[in-house]
Amino acid sequence: MMTNKNNKAIAFIFDMDGVIVDNAEHHYKAWEEFCKREGLPYERGASRYWFGNTNREILRKVYGRELDDEEVKAKGEAKESIYRELIADELAPVKGLKPLLKDMHMEGYQVALATSAPTENVEFVLGRLGIRDAFDPIVDASGVIEGKPSPEIYLKAARLLDKDPAACLVFEDAIAGIRAARSAGMKVVGLITTLDAHELKDTVFNIADFTETGLEDLTGIFGESAEK
Repeated sequence: MMTNKNNKAIAFIFDMDGVIVDNAEHHYKAWEEFCKREGLPYERGASRYWFGNTNREILRKVYGRELDDEEVKAKGEAKESIYRELIADELAPVKGLKPLLKDMHMEGYQVALATSAPTENVEFVLGRLGIRDAFDPIVDASGVIEGKPSPEIYLKAARLLDKDPAACLVFEDAIAGIRAARSAGMKVVGLITTLDAHELKDTVFNIADFTETGLEDLTGIFGESAEK
């Protein structure tokens, strides 16, 4: 899917986990298995609020201490390897995603990806779903110093899009991600995949999947400023 570049005033930024793919259950199981192998306790109830954080931040919570770079890399890769194995045969886009992406590009809107996931997971998911070309630019955990809820990742995506943050609409499923986008000065549409609707606050509106909205609804959030 190639971008039909023009002078549209607004742009769209997608998170990946819980937005492009509804994969919370696979991450729960992966962390559970990882902790079991490491001899660590695992609380599913607490882990549902890890979404949006980088592995460095999550591993700090899991181990109760700061890990050095080598530990973060090795342990993070171990957990993500379990995750990719678990989801490999069940990977599917959130309903309505591909038609919406097609509409965005047909109308000439720029679309970016901004995720706390590692590069390997991004390549795995986008490659398996066949939507790598739908996103330009892509910013993942390797491209930022501070993870969500820091606004760094969304501000970087806006710079790469050459857009004012206020002209960007973000799709998020996690509290940390919503806070990051709002701190960046962006509007947010929430996905009710990982958390319940009442937990996703400070969004324009929330949807279960992309069949519940469309390009007209999304550009309407910006009113006449959506067009140049």
